[in-house]
Amino acid sequence: MALDQQLLDILACPDTHHAPLTYDAGAQTLTCTECGRIFEVRDDIPILLLDEARQAPPAQGSGQAS
Repeated sequence: MALDQQLLDILACPDTHHAPLTYDAGAQTLTCTECGRIFEVRDDIPILLLDEARQAPPAQGSGQAS
């Protein structure tokens, strides 16, 4: 079961900036559009705890030559 669109519309990062979250149904995660924290969705319940969030991996291809 996927998260309800109405719920996704109101969810925001629990950090002080309260930025919107993007949902990845395949990975069952919500990602903050500002800080990049990744929150898991377990049993269709978003786990929006800062202590349980993980940081997004560094972007590949940062433009620096080897």
